[in-house]
Amino acid sequence: MTDQELVERAFTMLQYSYVPYSHFPVGAALMCADGTVFTGCNVENSAFGSTICAERTALVKAVSEGHRDDFVRIAVVGNSADYCWPCGACRQMLYEFAPELIVLVARADHSFVRYPLHELLAHGFGPKSLAQG
Repeated sequence: MTDQELVERAFTMLQYSYVPYSHFPVGAALMCADGTVFTGCNVENSAFGSTICAERTALVKAVSEGHRDDFVRIAVVGNSADYCWPCGACRQMLYEFAPELIVLVARADHSFVRYPLHELLAHGFGPKSLAQG
């Protein structure tokens, strides 16, 4: 699957977003090494801290299906003029499983940029950070 195709998969998720408060739908598509793609959308809650982002939705779906260390790319999209960058919490959650993940961030016109996650979360804290000695 090409980067553009993964971005388009993420755009299909915008229609499922539940965004009665921000009115800012976000879609994500997370690809595994074997080609499996897990999609997600943001789901807001009136208790704002309970809101979950599209990226974490896709990640949690993948982990709950047995994927842990085989993530290669994620596309994150929104209907905005600017690129739809992952928030800090999403960057941290993704880093837990795939510090070398490639992140594609798109804007409403479907154009996108590509960054390695470790550049978006420089000096990230992951499982290796817990090693003793």
